[in-house]
Amino acid sequence: MRIRRLGSLGVISSITVAALVLAACSSTPSTSSSSGTPTGGQRQSGGTVTWAEPPAATPNYIFPVMPIKYASVDNISQFQYLMFRPLYYFGTKNNPVLNPDVSLASQPVYSNNNTQAVVNLKSYKWSNGEDVTAQDVVFFMNLLHAQKANWYAYVPGTLPDNVKSITVDSPTQLTFTFDQSYNSFWMTNNEFSQITPLPRAWDIKALGGAAGSGGCFDAAYGTNDSGCTTVYNFMNGQGASLSTYATNPLWQIVDGPWKLTNFDASGNVTMVPNAAYSGPTKPSISQFKEVPFTTESAEFNSLIGGHNLTIGYAPTTAITTNTSDPSVAGPNNSRLSPDYYMNPWILFSFNYFPVNFNSTGNNGTAGAIFKQLYIRQAMQMLENQPLYIKNFLKGYAVPTYGPIPIIPANPYVTTTEKNNPYPYDVAKAKRLLSDHGWKVNPGGTDTCTSPGTGSNQCGAGIPAGTALNLNLEQASGTEWQTQVMSAEKSSWSQAGINVNVTQATFDTVLGNATPCNPGPSCTWQAEWWGGGWEYSPDQYPTGDILLATGAGSNSGNYSDPMADTLIKQTYTTNTNLNQYENYIAQQVPWIWQPNADYELTEIAKNLRGVTPQNPFANILPEDWYFVK
Repeated sequence: MRIRRLGSLGVISSITVAALVLAACSSTPSTSSSSGTPTGGQRQSGGTVTWAEPPAATPNYIFPVMPIKYASVDNISQFQYLMFRPLYYFGTKNNPVLNPDVSLASQPVYSNNNTQAVVNLKSYKWSNGEDVTAQDVVFFMNLLHAQKANWYAYVPGTLPDNVKSITVDSPTQLTFTFDQSYNSFWMTNNEFSQITPLPRAWDIKALGGAAGSGGCFDAAYGTNDSGCTTVYNFMNGQGASLSTYATNPLWQIVDGPWKLTNFDASGNVTMVPNAAYSGPTKPSISQFKEVPFTTESAEFNSLIGGHNLTIGYAPTTAITTNTSDPSVAGPNNSRLSPDYYMNPWILFSFNYFPVNFNSTGNNGTAGAIFKQLYIRQAMQMLENQPLYIKNFLKGYAVPTYGPIPIIPANPYVTTTEKNNPYPYDVAKAKRLLSDHGWKVNPGGTDTCTSPGTGSNQCGAGIPAGTALNLNLEQASGTEWQTQVMSAEKSSWSQAGINVNVTQATFDTVLGNATPCNPGPSCTWQAEWWGGGWEYSPDQYPTGDILLATGAGSNSGNYSDPMADTLIKQTYTTNTNLNQYENYIAQQVPWIWQPNADYELTEIAKNLRGVTPQNPFANILPEDWYFVK
């Protein structure tokens, strides 16, 4: 799942993630709570937790200032955040709200009609003994100012464009001055949420350079873009050198609870506690390991017996009984239940795959085809999400009909979205295509017979004879996603939409789904990495990071003046999201997909502190401990 850090959704209500009612394991002298989560036992210090990475999805970038192709939960929530803590951390238990206890700063204090904000840092230290200071925040902002085009969360007109100045008031306080008055809720949740303080030691131009020698750390905000670009280029190069992650002294300077001791390009990760961690919870376990799997079947085989993994996940294919509630576990697989209990992991997310509005694929017509609303509507009408959820996901999912998550419970999702603007209707999808100048060929490939821009024609950029022949690449390794895509391909074929589906690794698909300008290199048409979008670092689901024209995570190059207007309203006013949400649901800027539980987590019965699980896909191994 791609993870643009989706702060404080303080108005969102909590949900209860209930786990399976299981008998206590005979080898673990503990009781079970009413939810099925084991309780009790004598707390132990030490031990190794081995945690399963998602199928074919491994961490592959360590530097927190990153472009879109690296913006995944695997890199951020489940790797970088363990070592380098963001200024503001989100998710309190399973509630999608700001977590003040784990954040590096107190909540911003706004003044002067919300044109200024004061940020006060808490007392944290880097592992080299230096304090985490206000200047560390300025360092991040200076790099962002110089390299915003390489920042996955960049939206033109927002951070860093909307920051006029930053004043360091003291080592622990800084004042941001904005270019106008802003909605403080949006600013905290979608702007300050993006910041990660960086150590002075990273302000260098070459290995062995003296800390601060790059000239970016100490520079006043936005005054040394040239020097900061040089520093960024060096650090980006270090971030791309996977083989040196565990040995490069730069990455050993951390302010989070964990330090890296082993890493390889296959995705094997070993971390140990940072003895200098200043946060509220010090790690209890002595070692944390992440291990890769090419497929969920391989991971399931490793789970069986309970000896190779402490925390893993059950494939939906291993679940024998459907659940009636995606947040409540039904019966666990009998081969796992002696050693593990199952807990559905619900994220504040939705699922989709982007289509590339600028694509020059299909003989130069793919982008023009995707720009036609009726095409996207027809494709959406040919998806039977409730059926896929029942048959392939065993009930552990909800449909996606728009850009706001249906679960966890929240005050944003509208009735319009919940009720599905485009229910499954093969006849209507065919009629949409024929009414717009296509000769419909069920089971084959439609062709455009009426080119032009009139109401009954194919649309601009689609010449006569164009075949409705599209390419889609999806991530490999997860069976339900393969099943869903196979069913969708068959369904699209009923209306003559021929979609050629191929598979690649998660990292490959994610790397391909990047914004591009029309040209010879902009040929990708549709990419599905499988998990969709989890709302961070922009926790308030306004769509700015995803759908605003020119946004860094606007993979498909979608651009719509009305959408831009509705999004920008949220920057400065407290307007509700209804009009934006309903408009985007109707626009179908992506193709909505079933939103599966992030995973059906399998947790060893002698491990505590894992649940409730974070709704932004963050993991906190410092909270975990073994019992006997």
